[in-house]
Amino acid sequence: MSNPVPQTLAGRTVLLGVSGSIAAYKACELVRECVKRGAEVHVLMTANAAAFVTPLTFQTLSRNPVTQGLYDQIEEWKPGHIALSDRGDVLCIAPATANVIAKLACGLADDALTSAALAYGGPLVIAPAMNSGMYAHPATQGNLAVLRQRGAVIVEPEQGELACGTTGAGRLAPVPAILAAIEQAVAAHPRTA
Repeated sequence: MSNPVPQTLAGRTVLLGVSGSIAAYKACELVRECVKRGAEVHVLMTANAAAFVTPLTFQTLSRNPVTQGLYDQIEEWKPGHIALSDRGDVLCIAPATANVIAKLACGLADDALTSAALAYGGPLVIAPAMNSGMYAHPATQGNLAVLRQRGAVIVEPEQGELACGTTGAGRLAPVPAILAAIEQAVAAHPRTA
């Protein structure tokens, strides 16, 4: 008999942003682990993320519709990405590309994910994944510093072989590390209502 999974996210809403990185496939496991822990998971995908993993995969794993467009899932009068940002207990972006990180740091909101992130007022967890040169670039490091200063939790990428054939920092952190950051963020921000 297997041990039951602790319900550390029971009754909480996890917003999971997925951007266009080969590491997007690891977000599937992250969705499963959050659901196992009792979370209601809503996935917001960039168009580039859908080139790596289909929205149907995330819909099946999360048991919720996937938001891709700015005006998906219009709830009465409120666009879906805004309605989700109002309901989320934590927003985790995993994988977060250099492009999405730059948009977050500058307040750019040109798709459902970045618009929801700009509207969201709760805890933000960011797990970068990209080429090691892109990760080490002063612009990316500066953007991450801005986001840290604003209170975002950055789950540092691992060193290792990358999809582009190079070796260095830039591999998405292991799912357990990202999950732990989500659980800590939710625990630190109890529901008020």
